[in-house]
Amino acid sequence: MFIKDTRIKLVKADITELKVEAIVNAANNRLEMGGGVAGAIKRKGGNIIEEEAMALGPIKIGEAVATSAGKLPAKYVIHAATMGMPACRQAGNFKTDEFKVRDSAKNSLLLAEELKIRSIAFPALGCGVGGFPLLAAAKIISQEILKHLRENKSSLREIIFCLYDEEAHRVFKKGALGYLEYVTHKLQAGPFITVDAIIEINDGIVIIERSNPPFGWALPGGFVDYGESLEQAVAREAKEETGLDLEEVRQFHTYSVPNRDPRFHTIGTVFIGQAKGRPKAGDDAKDLRVVKLSEINKINFAFDHKKIIQDYIKYKAGKDPF
Repeated sequence: MFIKDTRIKLVKADITELKVEAIVNAANNRLEMGGGVAGAIKRKGGNIIEEEAMALGPIKIGEAVATSAGKLPAKYVIHAATMGMPACRQAGNFKTDEFKVRDSAKNSLLLAEELKIRSIAFPALGCGVGGFPLLAAAKIISQEILKHLRENKSSLREIIFCLYDEEAHRVFKKGALGYLEYVTHKLQAGPFITVDAIIEINDGIVIIERSNPPFGWALPGGFVDYGESLEQAVAREAKEETGLDLEEVRQFHTYSVPNRDPRFHTIGTVFIGQAKGRPKAGDDAKDLRVVKLSEINKINFAFDHKKIIQDYIKYKAGKDPF
């Protein structure tokens, strides 16, 4: 598939053998190259790659630096720090998260532009010792690629997702290529239209924990399908994610700041309503809670949903939040 003039590919291969200008290494912030993909790059490309990398480190988690590729077919290795290196290797504190993976992908692409690279290959960032889920990594890297190519005049003409084993390849086929096909063709060019529901139950509201990136708690909601009204969309999304049937629905406000969603530009209309039924997490919801408004500031929300709820609290108190 293509995004603008850039071809996006998925291959099942050894990233050290690809004939591209740059390969991305999921590095630690000290840029030591031990096991996994980093170890393979060092073994096949030579110690010079690690020596050059460590001379540039340590770097902040999420940043990226470039070295030569030694004996590899590539010209550059872009070392993206998806995790920290613990003081004691046995401590096992290599875990990464959504924000580190997202920043690593973003900064790898920006560095590729600085170097005027035309072809680059990404592995599954953060999914080795970093312990990050494959599907989440696939979606996050795809989101950063989509945003980068749409917002920048790019030198990149080919971006490759390179996975070594069958399971990772299968997950990236759905979570990377499939995801990009969906957002670029079915949803078209954007901005994307979304809806969210503030569902009032007693003295609280319903929130869901997202199972897909961006992670965190959120209001129930999602994208508006073609041929669907906003009111139909919010009722459908509420039912899919909470099992509830909305009643007495009224429009609250539309939020359109371009960076409100880290994936891409969305315009979201928020509705207020009550509901029938017993709330139960479903669809893309990992968990569900009915939370009191007094507890909102203690919760980690995705998107701009904390601000939305704060605006709602002002509205309930008779103040104009806008």
